[in-house]
Amino acid sequence: MKETLKPGIKYEHKFIVPQSKTVPALYPESDEFVVMPEVFATGFLVGFLEWACIKAINPHLDWPQEQTVGIHIDVSHEAATPPGLEVTATVQLIAVEGKKLVFAVEAHDSVDLISKGRHERFIISKEKFDAKLGLKKENA
Repeated sequence: MKETLKPGIKYEHKFIVPQSKTVPALYPESDEFVVMPEVFATGFLVGFLEWACIKAINPHLDWPQEQTVGIHIDVSHEAATPPGLEVTATVQLIAVEGKKLVFAVEAHDSVDLISKGRHERFIISKEKFDAKLGLKKENA
């Protein structure tokens, strides 16, 4: 973790929603999901917000040896976004509590506010994390 990792870091990330990020594509194995509206899926929206947070802080980490994992998400999904529209995530690091990072997050499409809330990430050592994961797989 670099000394530049401090509250106040802001980042804006843009993405055009493809058909592959709609509700039917979220779990194509699910008959229920397949017949639902073709709009930006909440699950993919969460991933998009995480992506923006990762992009915001990676320059302030010893990437890729240091990485972050999501540990908490509390966001709304306020408006439907059809494929083809551009979504913009705006994120701001609002707290650094040891290795825990807290972000204010928001997303808009070209018409509506589609999401707002809070996201927490935790800084990990990729090597140590992978080693623990390997032990978990062996003991499962």
